[in-house]
Amino acid sequence: MITEPIPPTWWKANRHKVLAIAGLLIGLYIGTHQDGTPEQPQTPRPGHSTPAPATHTPGLRGTHTVLGLPACP
Repeated sequence: MITEPIPPTWWKANRHKVLAIAGLLIGLYIGTHQDGTPEQPQTPRPGHSTPAPATHTPGLRGTHTVLGLPACP
């Protein structure tokens, strides 16, 4: 006599659906609860209306004081 196999349990028949829905819900939770870059306060930036300090004044010559020599005329 031929017997029919035992039908699968509810978990074996539906576990792929349960795990897929759980994965989607976890992905939705992660995607909506990610903090992006926090907004930076809009502080005024320094303007460029003041010229940079001059490192070399035109018309002046350098001095040779390293060796104790007098300044160039």
